Amino acid sequence: MKTIAVFCGSSNGTSELYIQGARKLGKELAKRNITLVYGGASVGIMGAVADSVLEEGGKVIGVMPGFLDNREISHKNLSELIIVDSMHERKAKIAELADGFMALPGGPGTLEEFFEVFTWAQLGLHQKPCGLLNINHYYDPLIALFNHMSDEEFLHKKYRTMAIVEEDPMRILDKFNAYEPPTLKTY
Repeated sequence: MKTIAVFCGSSNGTSELYIQGARKLGKELAKRNITLVYGGASVGIMGAVADSVLEEGGKVIGVMPGFLDNREISHKNLSELIIVDSMHERKAKIAELADGFMALPGGPGTLEEFFEVFTWAQLGLHQKPCGLLNINHYYDPLIALFNHMSDEEFLHKKYRTMAIVEEDPMRILDKFNAYEPPTLKTY
């Protein structure tokens, strides 16, 4: 695994644990020589994970639409900043660059990005790991919803296991490295 896409909030959240968890992930990515690919912002959890990778001598690639770059929220010290025309192009470029996808705490945009790549994995459009770094139990309600979807047979049980969930960055990265995608469902 050479690159991990991280989807996360442009806010800090209510708990310092979110920033601490993001920084811990950044340090672990740098330690493992894994390039961070993310939305390119300098603020919130996004900025914290990027800063942490950079402080440890790691590589960070940001992908940002021009309209957000014009608002001066782009990180100015990245290894590389790719400017695209739209949010759709941003997601496509991140998906192209990443060997795996991880969501940290965030809002609707974070969830939308994660669900898109998770759905693509179920459809067989990629065979890359998808996971939730469950900092401070942020994703407990979503995990309960996944389990409910599976129990109600709207999410096949083998696809439920595709969403790797861990609270510790080292463990989730270990699981990403060992990931074996399930076989595709056929009708």
